[in-house]
Amino acid sequence: MSVELNHTIVHARDNRESAEFLAHILGLEVGTGWGPFIPVATSNGVTLDFATIPAESIVMQHYAFLMSDEEFDAALARIQQAGIAHYADPQLKQPGEINRHHGGRGLYFMDPAGHGMEILTRPYGSHMQHSTAS
Repeated sequence: MSVELNHTIVHARDNRESAEFLAHILGLEVGTGWGPFIPVATSNGVTLDFATIPAESIVMQHYAFLMSDEEFDAALARIQQAGIAHYADPQLKQPGEINRHHGGRGLYFMDPAGHGMEILTRPYGSHMQHSTAS
């Protein structure tokens, strides 16, 4: 068996709110709660287990989600419909824009607990793989 990331715990002020927020944006389902966790599983089998902790204990983390162009368009539409601020850059200095890095598209937004979320259509460095694979 090769090593794979199976799950990670995401701290939240309200585990259900954060799980539902992310699941809605990404077009995923919220799983059945288990103990203190509310899970959201991605298509590659990684589960984000949202756990409620005191707000002052939350340290911002960054989570990036690779998706198809069609999924990106749908996620962007949901972000816009919900009035969620999004940015082309992780420093949040290019509001309302998307980037075109790595031969694809990407954007950043914040979740209810203050985590930085990113959606992108091409993995970092993928434009180099295509240009050198002749």
